[in-house]
Amino acid sequence: MEKEKTCYSDAELLEFKVLIEQKIHIAQAEVNFFNQAMASRAGSSVGKDFRFDSEGSAYSHESEHLNQMRGRQVKFISHLKQALVRIANKSYGRCNETDTLISKKRLKAVPHATLSIEAKKAQLA
Repeated sequence: MEKEKTCYSDAELLEFKVLIEQKIHIAQAEVNFFNQAMASRAGSSVGKDFRFDSEGSAYSHESEHLNQMRGRQVKFISHLKQALVRIANKSYGRCNETDTLISKKRLKAVPHATLSIEAKKAQLA
């Protein structure tokens, strides 16, 4: 009888680390883009391509949207950095609910996952 795997190997953890670092790099580039877009909107006068009502709602709607997208990326980066900490202490890939190993397929799709598919489904039920 084969013993169930309880943690990922150092080579597998390195593979996940590289994936996560790439995702952080991409997400940080998006945050920088949103920051520049918000700064340029704040520093510009009413653009020719926008029509504003008397309260400037088109401008505030777009600024709010940019800020929300930026916030999502910042939160995503935070989750990814927490995953890097779990890699460093070799607890990466363990389900917080079941204490079983999260599938490699799930971690490649959602590298910051802390729940197995089964635990996530149970949580949503």
